[in-house]
Amino acid sequence: MLPRWSPYLLALLAHALSLPGIFVFDDYSLLAQPVELARLLQLEQTRPLTYLTFWLNQSLGGWHLLNLALHLLAIFLLDRIARRLLPADIAPVPALLFAVHPLLSEPVQYLFARSSLLATLFCLAALDAWTRQKPWTAVAWFLPALLAKEECVAFPLALVLLRPVWPPIAAMVALSAAAGLRVLYATKVVAGSGSGFDAGFTPGQYLLAQGQVIWGYLLRLVLPYGLTLDPPAPAPNLEASVLGWVVLLLAAGFLLWRGHPAGRWFVFGLILLLPSSSFLPAADLVAWRRLYLPMTAFSLAAAWLLPRRALLPVLAIFTLLSAARAIAWRDEAGLWREAAAAAPQKLRPRLQLARLAPPAQALALLAEAEQIAPGDPGIASLKGRAYLQQGDAPRALAEFGRVLAQRPDDPKAILNRGVALEALGQLEAALADYRRALDRDPCQAQARQNLQRLGQTLPPCAPTN
Repeated sequence: MLPRWSPYLLALLAHALSLPGIFVFDDYSLLAQPVELARLLQLEQTRPLTYLTFWLNQSLGGWHLLNLALHLLAIFLLDRIARRLLPADIAPVPALLFAVHPLLSEPVQYLFARSSLLATLFCLAALDAWTRQKPWTAVAWFLPALLAKEECVAFPLALVLLRPVWPPIAAMVALSAAAGLRVLYATKVVAGSGSGFDAGFTPGQYLLAQGQVIWGYLLRLVLPYGLTLDPPAPAPNLEASVLGWVVLLLAAGFLLWRGHPAGRWFVFGLILLLPSSSFLPAADLVAWRRLYLPMTAFSLAAAWLLPRRALLPVLAIFTLLSAARAIAWRDEAGLWREAAAAAPQKLRPRLQLARLAPPAQALALLAEAEQIAPGDPGIASLKGRAYLQQGDAPRALAEFGRVLAQRPDDPKAILNRGVALEALGQLEAALADYRRALDRDPCQAQARQNLQRLGQTLPPCAPTN
């Protein structure tokens, strides 16, 4: 059997090739606007523990290094749990698989997926305490997991499969309910949250789609292919979705009835997956980072099923695939080109490529994007940005006006119109837009910088309720 330190070495080989790392997509918001500690205490601020770590990174650096360190700590806790619960000959397997599985490349590399790493780390600490007959210590560890990411709300239900100790489970369920209500409130009051009320799907539509999506996840546990940054969603198909859920529920029931440890851990993983993959809508139907927490249980299940002679070849293949993904994560434009090729009718990869391209190339990409989604405000916003870069302020102003027609209270859209007005020499109108942007978001960094540059008094950067 491999030495005890093997999972950590393999994890470094699999994931460290991307260091020091790049910023992608939502990561840029962490550079554009500082995290305000006062906001972490507001009811609409979800995942306060994750944002606290972002605040520390803004002060100290080490963004991607911290993600990798959290992954190594999760490997440590999973290995500790597996060596307590599994027979000695298969106990090392879960940590080895978890260390290098290609599905975990995205949460390790993508800064905004740090919430998954933190929630998993604290859930593993809770599971460790639970399996050491310390249920109330598990409750204490579960609280920071919820403060890192609410998608772990089903964790106490999964614990019932191991040892149903009802008072601490009831306490964890109460914490989960409080976290869930907080998320619903936040998605109601925060525009552009991309989940819940703002997801673009009804709960029923999302639930049906996940009947196909979950099988895609399970397939990639064995064959990890097509792991692009923005994967395509399956085409709507009522029959396939219903059949997917029926087969999944029947399989889970059969595995529990058989009572084999592999089946129990597999169902454990399915329960952990359900909050993000059932009826609670999120803007993305498919996201590989959602597998990070469930993968802990799936790795424990795999330890029972994987033939011992297959372990080394599987680890070698997974390590090479993950290393290739780490190299891919060094090139942001390459990531979006890969995603655009995998999903030709998906809008977001083209918008991101346009954001990275020179103005003339960006406008060509946006013309293609308009064939996919005519009238989309994101396209108009990027067209306005490209026109500004070309020095064509009148056309930029027209595009930003189209955005505001659809999003009249969007502080970023108001700010952009102010920039175009300033470029046209309409200083008073530009100042009015900068102030209006700050009325919507008092901490909007660029609006504050523009007002300060123009010698204006800044309002306090205080969170809005």
